[in-house]
Formats: sequence, structure tokens, C-alpha cells
Amino acid sequence: MPDHDHDHDADHIHGQVLEQEPAETEEELERKARRLIALSRIRQYGDPALRMKARSVERFDDDLRRLVERMTELMHEAQGVGLAATQIGVLRRVFVFVDAGEDRVLVNPTIATASTTSAIDDEGCLSLREILVPVERQVAVTLEGLDEKGEPVRLELEEPAARIVQHELDHLDGVLILDRTDDESRRTALAKLRPQPVLGAR
Repeated sequence: MPDHDHDHDADHIHGQVLEQEPAETEEELERKARRLIALSRIRQYGDPALRMKARSVERFDDDLRRLVERMTELMHEAQGVGLAATQIGVLRRVFVFVDAGEDRVLVNPTIATASTTSAIDDEGCLSLREILVPVERQVAVTLEGLDEKGEPVRLELEEPAARIVQHELDHLDGVLILDRTDDESRRTALAKLRPQPVLGAR
């Protein structure tokens, strides 16, 4: 790195002009900070809650509505497209997701029908940071459940929304994308997820 105290312009080296990367705006920095805070509130790989099966919701009250609001806000701040209650340590069958730019909530969701056609695509997860693995999913599903007020909901979804809801449904059953991928991708992902040994540690 050139010394900025030198007489020559630090952006000119050997006659070449270096392109400076544009500085991040205050808004971009704030979004990054909010995302990191949000991710710190989402349970990460290794947390027992991610392997537990959620219970059906029986009471549609203010507590449930507050939970849905909290999850929706957290999903957006973490810059995700879906979030299951188990990911914040709440063992209730609720998830939120984004469908064509619209926020949706499903309580006690079930797949009524699924296409016979499937496709493989890379999936990430807010509970497995920096991990992308190929996962096979049905390309279309019909989902039934309730909203946060207890009203019936039926959604006919295709990719990418169909993939998102299958991912979130898995979370409610304690299933992660690591369980759905191929052996080689799983090994590579686990190597990244395992804590690295500290040099000098005994």
C-alpha cells in the first residue's frame, strides 16, 4: 500500500489511475447494522430449538398477533424471504414469508397438494449464515392453513414462493436444508459451520 504522506497522489501508481470503490452510504451502513442485529436474534445452527417439532397453535389472540409482527419485522431486517417461529425459539406452527412482494403469514400450515415435478436449486437459511446448498423441492404446492386471526387461508404457489414455504414447513418439523442436500454439499457446509480450532489451544 502506498504511503498517503508521499508527495504523489495515492490513487496514481506507476502512471495508472486506480478506481476507488464508492463509499457506502449511511443508509446502506444502517441496513447492514440492522441485519447483523436481526441475525443475532435468530437461532443459529446448533441451537436445539432448530431440531424441535413445533406444536399446533390453538389460541388466536394478541400474543399470536404480536409474534407475527415481530417475526415479519425480523425477517425484513435480516433481509430474508421467510422465517419460522422455531427460528426465534418459539415452538408454534407459524411462519411468515414474502410472496410477490407481499407479506404473508401461515398458522398450522399443511400442504394440500404438490406437483409431481421437482427442481433442484441452491437454498440459504437465516439460521445457517453464509451457507448455500442445492435442495430438491416440488415446483408447485397448494398450502392450507389459517391467518393470525384464525381465518382460513388457501394458497396456490409456484416457484419461488413454493420453495420458500416448503423450506419454512421443514423448519416447523425440525428439518434443515442440510438434511435435504447431497452428501458432498452437506460435508462442505458442515466444515464451514463447525467452529474452527484456536491456535495454541490445548
